[in-house]
Amino acid sequence: MSGFRTKLRLRARRQAKLMRALRKSLELRARVNRTDNIRPGSILAFTTLRNELVRLPYFLDYYRAQGVGHFLMVDNASDDGTTEYLEAQKDVSLWVTGASYKASSFGVDWLNHLQWRYGAGHWTLVVDVDEFLVYPFCDTRPLHALTGWLESQGRRSFSAMLLDMYPKGPVTAQPYRSGQNPFEIARWFDACNYSVKRNMLMQNLWIQGGVRQRVFQPDTPEQAPALNKTPLVYWSRKYAYVSSTHMLLPRGLNKVYDERGGEHASGVLLHAKFLDTIIGKAREELQRGEHYAGSREYAAYDKGLQQDADLWCSYSTEYINWRQLEILGLMSKGDWA
Repeated sequence: MSGFRTKLRLRARRQAKLMRALRKSLELRARVNRTDNIRPGSILAFTTLRNELVRLPYFLDYYRAQGVGHFLMVDNASDDGTTEYLEAQKDVSLWVTGASYKASSFGVDWLNHLQWRYGAGHWTLVVDVDEFLVYPFCDTRPLHALTGWLESQGRRSFSAMLLDMYPKGPVTAQPYRSGQNPFEIARWFDACNYSVKRNMLMQNLWIQGGVRQRVFQPDTPEQAPALNKTPLVYWSRKYAYVSSTHMLLPRGLNKVYDERGGEHASGVLLHAKFLDTIIGKAREELQRGEHYAGSREYAAYDKGLQQDADLWCSYSTEYINWRQLEILGLMSKGDWA
């Protein structure tokens, strides 16, 4: 009976999230809507952003090369030219809002609505502009090959661990140029120092650790950011993200691991947060106060990245390719051959 009540409670929670997304959609204004150009079978990318002009050229080119057919983006009051740049991109539909990012569940409500309206029947990829999906055989096979294989296996969701990348030496030492591959600078990562536990209610794995815990929260590891994500989903209007891309409802979408001792195919989101741009970004977000837990994470960046801080240590590993990440146990090709 308790299991039945849990299912009813989660169903009510999912319906509440969808209704909330509908209400929050009133905060969005279409700047340019090209969704009529979306073709059947297109992979769609959904993103919220603010003042990311310097990052956008490489971000868009990266995912275009992987096979994303259309980008649906919410611009939260940018004033650096981001809006105008995105408006000029023919494969972008753009909504703008000056409403509170925090009050929209940190953008989740806005994207839940756009996915409900435009994503149903498509594989949808939800990523930030500093997240770059690496998946098995990504160097030789496009995203459509991955999604086709997932469909053949009856899978509707694909997980990817967030892997924080950083440079060797002070973060500010190598300025990032617009259009540049960020991993020419941020080429290093922590290969170990991760903890995994299962969320029994939502059935997802909760992963923490890496450089952000090592450097910024060594004394409060339980407050380290969650690194588990499920960014790629074959979308239905019955679905809703609950907490960023960390958790979904129905909760069966979170079960992206094999309990029988094997491994499901999974990927990694290379996280290019730690470029020289993080200094200004941290100060801006501290002033806005629009991020989780009173922008606690950005307060740690603002404090910890001063005085030419170096995130590199003797245990840091230089990134090579996806096969290296599989050998290290950070992702898996499972039985996809």
